[in-house]
Amino acid sequence: MDRMSALDSGFYFAESENTPMHVGSVAVFEGPAPTYGDVVRLLLSKLPLVPRYRQRVRQVPLQLGRPMWVDDPHFQILYHVRHTAVPSPGSDEQLRNLAGRVLGQRLDTAKPLWELWLVEGLAEGRWAIISKVHHCMVDGVAGTDLMQLMFDLSPDATHDEPRDWTPRRDPSGVALVAGAVTEAVTQPLRTLTSLPTVGSAVRSAKSMAGSGRTLAQTLPSLAKQAVTPTARSLNGPIGPHRRWAWTAGNFDEFKEVRTALGGTVNDVVLTAITGGFRDLLKARGELSSEKLVVRSMVPVSVRSENQKGTLDNRVSAVFVDLPVGDPDPVSRLQTVRGQMDEYKKAMQAVDVPSIISMGDFVAPSLLSLGVRAAVQAGQMWCQAVTTNVPGPRVPLYVLGRRMCTAHAYVPIAGGTRCSIGIFSYLSTMTFGINADFDAFPDVDVLSGGIRRGIEELLEHARAEKGTADVEQPAGAVPARKKKAAAR
Repeated sequence: MDRMSALDSGFYFAESENTPMHVGSVAVFEGPAPTYGDVVRLLLSKLPLVPRYRQRVRQVPLQLGRPMWVDDPHFQILYHVRHTAVPSPGSDEQLRNLAGRVLGQRLDTAKPLWELWLVEGLAEGRWAIISKVHHCMVDGVAGTDLMQLMFDLSPDATHDEPRDWTPRRDPSGVALVAGAVTEAVTQPLRTLTSLPTVGSAVRSAKSMAGSGRTLAQTLPSLAKQAVTPTARSLNGPIGPHRRWAWTAGNFDEFKEVRTALGGTVNDVVLTAITGGFRDLLKARGELSSEKLVVRSMVPVSVRSENQKGTLDNRVSAVFVDLPVGDPDPVSRLQTVRGQMDEYKKAMQAVDVPSIISMGDFVAPSLLSLGVRAAVQAGQMWCQAVTTNVPGPRVPLYVLGRRMCTAHAYVPIAGGTRCSIGIFSYLSTMTFGINADFDAFPDVDVLSGGIRRGIEELLEHARAEKGTADVEQPAGAVPARKKKAAAR
């Protein structure tokens, strides 16, 4: 048996009728499509690498402990691997509509929390895989690590034959309660005994003082967020249906903007998304002020190198104000960059994994009630979720077929009606937009606006480069870069 972490338990308890809490993706491949049997055999050969895919969730009676992962004695892979098609020659729009329906449906919590759909019939002989994995099972970064489950680095890769598997005995209710009571006593003690000694605390006093100063410097900006006008029309109740759209950019485009205007690739990505939300609100007649922002929760991984490949969630989050009211794209980039730089300092100053582990002190029944209440009540603090998952920069193959592109799916919950999953593969960066069906009939305006935001930044970057090449002597620093350096 393996007990869920407090954070994973939160994702599990957040699930409700209108709030599926799985992450997912749509990967498109060159043809011809493999047979359903070949896909099933491939997965069976890979499952020993990820035992979690044969495990289901068992809740402890009376919620005296966090849920457990136990082997599913009735595991049947044919239930988890599905086969479908779109009318040939299927378009991207038909694939998006199909994926929106598939990804909008909840996983069966009585079984291992994943599904995979083989989709045939796409134009140009292509085919696709739609995958779903519950958020309590794996976060985005670990999910990228788990591509080894079925992806190969060579089209000529060979695979082992499927092996027989015998599930471990399903624990009784009494055993679950006994284990929960034992852990309720020992876990807080283990956490407390792992705290630094007096000697080590004294030696780190200077470091702590520096961290305190960094945190104090971030407080004014956090307080400013509380009074900044946000696009609250983007918040509200979430229904059972989803709209899904996507757009894409070339990685070189983002690097070109970064080189000319400063910041990081992630800063440029967030600024392009800002342009998308600006177009959306402008089309709705809701661009009310130049100070208006769309506040986005941006998950950040706190997984260290020695935790790579572990099957739980190690994430924290920051809240970034996307300056949708600002008409100047370059100014928007500088605003986003300033916030992200500030958060980086704060994240270095705080021991985030220790804060996350404090969830181990929360009584599981209270954790369940608290998470469900927060999700059902909704919130007005942020209007979007934006998560950037770095993917491989080398070609991937499934059964000898090369993957052309991939799009990420991020769940929505708690009154936040829109999420954007960014996924990079080879030279492409894709934006998968998941939105509430009723609240976002204009989701295509957002996806088109993100693409326009990329082009807008490119235009300014190339103008900046042209000005620097023509008007400034060799070795001079462009004016905008001087301004950025002074920030």
